[in-house]
Amino acid sequence: MIENEFSRPVRLDILGDAPRRIEIEADEAERAALARRFGLVAIGRLEAEAALTRIGSIVSAEGRLRAEAVQSCVATGNPLPAMIDTAFSLRFVPEEEGEQAEEIELSEADCDVVTYEGGAVDLGEAAAETLALSLDPFPRSSDADAVLKAAGVLEEGEAGPFGALKALKEKLGE
Repeated sequence: MIENEFSRPVRLDILGDAPRRIEIEADEAERAALARRFGLVAIGRLEAEAALTRIGSIVSAEGRLRAEAVQSCVATGNPLPAMIDTAFSLRFVPEEEGEQAEEIELSEADCDVVTYEGGAVDLGEAAAETLALSLDPFPRSSDADAVLKAAGVLEEGEAGPFGALKALKEKLGE
């Protein structure tokens, strides 16, 4: 089993059908390790609160994640602050049930499914993954377009057949 940087196991035997509220917060070393894993400049804050319930082997977690991170602009490499404040809804299922489940299409309102092994679910790892999924995959600073243009990168409208026609029209117009 891989050791997670922000592990907060919650034992199944303390959970039941009545919601149990749990708050977690990553310390400085955990935030630094997660920043390395996710390719971030830094994570200044990572905390989550959730109400967990268990029915049989299924654990549901409804909560909120709050984080402050610093990403790098994809064009300039400049640091970009990212503030995350998002609700999450997770369903933890035993790994063997997760493997047997048929692939189904989930709507945005459906909760994410996380598999677990043994007698605990890892709320910390779930929070870390929620953070990673909440970040902009292509963060861009305000000067990114200018930097890309100076490097010769074409914008979407300038590429392809319509971009070529526009360039030809401009050339003929001169």
